[in-house]
Order: sequence, then C-alpha cells, then structure tokens
Amino acid sequence: MTTEGSPGQGQGLHTHVLDTLGLAITAGEYPPGSVLRTDEIAERFDASRTVVREVVRVLESMHLVESRRRVGVTVRPTEEWNVYDPRVIRWRLAGTDRSRQLRSLTVLRSAIEPVAAGLAARLATPQQCAELTEAALGMVRTSRGHQLEGYLRHDIAFHRVVLNASGNEMFARLGDVVAEVLTGRTEHAVMFHDPDPAAVTLHVQVAEAVREGDAARAEALTRRIAVGALEELDVLAP
Repeated sequence: MTTEGSPGQGQGLHTHVLDTLGLAITAGEYPPGSVLRTDEIAERFDASRTVVREVVRVLESMHLVESRRRVGVTVRPTEEWNVYDPRVIRWRLAGTDRSRQLRSLTVLRSAIEPVAAGLAARLATPQQCAELTEAALGMVRTSRGHQLEGYLRHDIAFHRVVLNASGNEMFARLGDVVAEVLTGRTEHAVMFHDPDPAAVTLHVQVAEAVREGDAARAEALTRRIAVGALEELDVLAP
C-alpha cells in the first residue's frame, strides 16, 4: 500500500509522485540547491526505483532538477526552469505565487495573440474561419448560467485556432500554454461566475474580422481582450 493516499504502482503512481514533487519544487518547498534522495522518494511514496527514475527523468526534462553522481537529484535555479512547459505552468498556478504567474502569462499573451490574430486575418483557411466562428458562438452560448466548464472549452478552442491560423509555428506551439492559463483561471476561481459580456462580444468580433480578412481590426480587438484580462486580474488576483 502506498503512502500519502497515493494510487498503486503503475502510471497512476508515476503521475502522483510527479505532481507531488513538481508542486513542491515550484512552490519553493525545495529551494534551488536542495538535494532529493531517490531512495527517500521511493520510501516516501512506496514506489519502485523504476517509477522514481522515470519521475526524475521528467523533472530533468523540465529543467527543474539535475542528477549528480554521488550527490543526488538537485533542484536547479528558478531561472533555468522550462517555464513554458504546461505542467510547470499548472503547478505554479496551483501554488502561492499564482497571482504573479497569471500576470506574467497574461502579459505574454498580450504580446503574442494580437499579432497572431492579425496574421490569422491574412492567412486563415475557410475551415479555420469556420472553427473560430463556431468557438466564438460556443462562448456566447455558455457565457450565462455559470457554465464555466463549457465556456472554458470554447475559449481554449478559440485561442488555439487563432494561434494555429497565424501560420507561425512558434505561435502555434503556445496553444498549450494559453490553455493552461485559461484552465488555471477557471479552476482557481480567478474568473467571474459569468464571463464579462464585453469580452465575449470582442471574441465574436475577432472571429468576424478574421473571416473578413481585416488584419488591423483583428489585432486591435484581440489587444482589447488582453487588456481586459489584465484588468480582471487587478480585481480578482491583485
């Protein structure tokens, strides 16, 4: 039987150990320079050496830790972490530094998404225009009656289409980052019970601008969405 209410050996245990250690590291419970002993991790979670090695390998891929022979698993400096990894974002949003993390990510979005929307207005395919319109209308349908889960699905879909339709593969890879930001806002109640009607309308207008090929309008409207998101943080996560 495993400790800390964790699941049994296998993928479930792997995920449990990974999430527990990832949350602890990103929350500062293990400051940079701290050494984690693999045998102690195995004993703590009643996990096999194989599971612990796999977890450490994943944490290394995120640049959260590095393994040193005769030393152990050492937590790396914060500035070396892969802060774009969706799981790192998820863990940081679950911690005490949530407000700063949300603001940092929202500023990133405000720098990227308006440009992506302008490019999408020039390059989006008819299929992408249809998907964008569908997502925007889905946001409208779920914007009332405390349907935040449904709204979140359409919101994520909307922003993924904008980033993909930009034709820039670097922007497109930020889709998972934006999805984690939007999910984190919802899961941690950094959202109003019903989304701001003005913000919902702006998404519909962005879809229209992209469909009509109006790059300047698409960029300007998306910038207004980003500004509104920052203003919401001033109220909900000061």
